[in-house]
Amino acid sequence: MTSVQIPSSTLFGSKSSIYRSSTIFRSPSPFRIGSDGSLNSKTFRVCRISCDYSCFEIKDVSYRPPGTEINLLNGISFSLQEKSFGLIFGRSGSGKTTLLQLIAGLSKPTSGSIYIQRYTDDGYPNQSPEFLHPRRVGIVFQFPERYFVADNVLDEIIFGWPRQRGGLQLRELLASRLQKAMTSVGLNGISLDKDPQSLSGGYKRRLALAIQLVQMPELLILDEPLAGLDWKARADVVKLLKDLKNKLTLLVVSHDLKELAPLVDQSWRMEMDGVLKSECLPV
Repeated sequence: MTSVQIPSSTLFGSKSSIYRSSTIFRSPSPFRIGSDGSLNSKTFRVCRISCDYSCFEIKDVSYRPPGTEINLLNGISFSLQEKSFGLIFGRSGSGKTTLLQLIAGLSKPTSGSIYIQRYTDDGYPNQSPEFLHPRRVGIVFQFPERYFVADNVLDEIIFGWPRQRGGLQLRELLASRLQKAMTSVGLNGISLDKDPQSLSGGYKRRLALAIQLVQMPELLILDEPLAGLDWKARADVVKLLKDLKNKLTLLVVSHDLKELAPLVDQSWRMEMDGVLKSECLPV
């Protein structure tokens, strides 16, 4: 087995993230004791830095496949705050996967908009909505191992990267991103020369996650991430998602509500008429 040591000279690719922070600074001030023993603090000040945050917003989105007359999705609106876990559930065929594909930019909505909105800590928008570009979204399909195309783990992860030559600084950055992605999903003990199809079901899911994480998305979408896995692999994937929740925003479609419930911050039910309703998980 070879550990994940990626030579930067062989890699190519880039991206930004949105961070939320809040800090309180207290400016020093001298304290004086009066003749009566009282404590005087004349200039003690507390300064608070605003903790702005972002939400991924879906507004009045409807979708009608080209050449048809019936909408699959109707007037869908919801908001998902950064670094939170959202879950969509509902019957098969209700349009859940179609919605994920629209958010990921794989299809365009017939009407409505998908964007990022920044807010002040008081909940008011502090800038114009920003279009959610597909490069800021990662998507892991149901049974992602069916879409593996390379002969080894390394080539599978970097398959979609740009092939132009880059400077040393860029190559080192990409090598670092690759190593971090593999470490974060527990693949650092897997040989980079290993055939992806020879991995166990759980490790195939880890690899699918690494493929997306190396692109450093701000929003990660997963369609039925636990489908087809044994109990141990399912537990491993749930633990991975729990860890990832602290680093980026997750939007998941799943029927496995009980196992994912402890991670969920917001949930919605997709009705068969393509309408999304906010609803607590029925577990």
